Amino acid sequence: MFLNYLKEFSVKKIVKNSLLNVKSSLFSGNVKTVGVVVDASHFANTELLIKDLIANGIAKENIELLLYKSKANIDFVTSVTNLKSSHLNWKAQIKNEAVNDFIAKDFDLLISYYDAEKAILLVVTHESKAKFKVGFSTVDKRLNNLIISANLENNEIFIQELFRYLKILNKI
Repeated sequence: MFLNYLKEFSVKKIVKNSLLNVKSSLFSGNVKTVGVVVDASHFANTELLIKDLIANGIAKENIELLLYKSKANIDFVTSVTNLKSSHLNWKAQIKNEAVNDFIAKDFDLLISYYDAEKAILLVVTHESKAKFKVGFSTVDKRLNNLIISANLENNEIFIQELFRYLKILNKI
C-alpha cells in the first residue's frame, strides 16, 4: 500500500515536470474521431456518456473508450480498452500494448472524463496524440486545451457545454 502511494506520488511529479515543456497545438478541422478516458471507479454511467456523444452527431464507430478502475477484481466491459494501475511503471510509462495503441491514435478530440488526479490517467492524457483535449477544471489545467467546470455525475451538462464550445470554435 505504501509503495503504491509512493509510485503515485513519483509518477505525478514526473508528469507535472514534463508539463512545463508542453507545446500548444493548433487543430483546425472538424471533430470526427473521439477518444474517451473514463475513471469508472467514480463514474458508472459511461453508456449515457456515449449515447450523448452519438446524439450530438459523433458516429458510434468513431468513438473509442478507455476505462480505468482502481479495483482490479471488477470485470470490465469487453468492447473497450481496459486500464489498470499495474499498467504503469515507476518511470511514468505505460506497459500495455492496447493502452499504448489508444494513446498513439490521432483522435480529433480526447475527452478526459475524470475529476481526480490519478497518476495513470494523467499519463494517458498527457501522452495522447489527440489534436484537441477536453477535461474537467479540477485536473491540472495544462493537460487540456478546453476545461469545463461541471460535476462528474452530471454528464448531460458536460456534453452540452462541450458541444457549445466546439460550435463556437468551429470544430463541428
